[in-house]
Amino acid sequence: MNYFYLIKIQYLGFRYHGWQKQPQLKTVHLMIDKTLNYVFGGEKKFKSLAVGRTDAMVSANETAFELFVEEPILNFDIFIECFNYYLPQDIRALSMKAVDKDFNVIQNAKLKEYVYVFAHGQKAHPFCAAIMTTFRDVLDIEIMIQGAKLFEGIHNFKGYCSKVSENGLYVREVVSCQLIPNTTITASFFPKESFLLRVKGEGFGYNQIRTMMGTLVKLGQHEISLSEIADSLKFKSSVTMDYIAPASGLILNAVEFE
Repeated sequence: MNYFYLIKIQYLGFRYHGWQKQPQLKTVHLMIDKTLNYVFGGEKKFKSLAVGRTDAMVSANETAFELFVEEPILNFDIFIECFNYYLPQDIRALSMKAVDKDFNVIQNAKLKEYVYVFAHGQKAHPFCAAIMTTFRDVLDIEIMIQGAKLFEGIHNFKGYCSKVSENGLYVREVVSCQLIPNTTITASFFPKESFLLRVKGEGFGYNQIRTMMGTLVKLGQHEISLSEIADSLKFKSSVTMDYIAPASGLILNAVEFE
């Protein structure tokens, strides 16, 4: 492959089994490649590589993949217009630019920002289900705000990850972690009050952010304490946090590249 392009996209993950291609399952990567093949008329060789995977029902407000092709794409505007015309309505291309052969979409991703959208103590409109989790119990938001700040910094997140292994990288840095009122992702059918857990870091383990959210929910229910969360993050901790929040509230919000 002689030509390389970075294409930013967004998608609603609610009806997909994540990004990665899987036999007999509808995934985002499958639909991206099927559409690219159609746009290229089935005649051009290409390869696509994502900046990272998202799990089933997880959405992306802004993520990216690298496109490798043997022939140059001369007009980016026309290509994006055509790509979007044939993509499913829940996937959209945002932009594209040429990159050189030394660019690596995975290694050059500097920071990722995720948000988890949630409400509590009510039954929300069914339309919310695709991008928001509504926890049935009334939660203590003030203590959850304090708990979110405990995740900031360099900690041992092994107890917050699924499918752990001896060689896994679990000591990671969370650059920022805030629980704030949601004024960013809104709709007419949303509850009057909703919240965001906003987390930024270079990388995260499998189910790490959803488990962080689940732990904050248990804190908000007064099932665990702030000190228990602090202890679970210590380098020698062997504690495993067992509540993984539902997937549909999680959104990959932005990716920053070097």
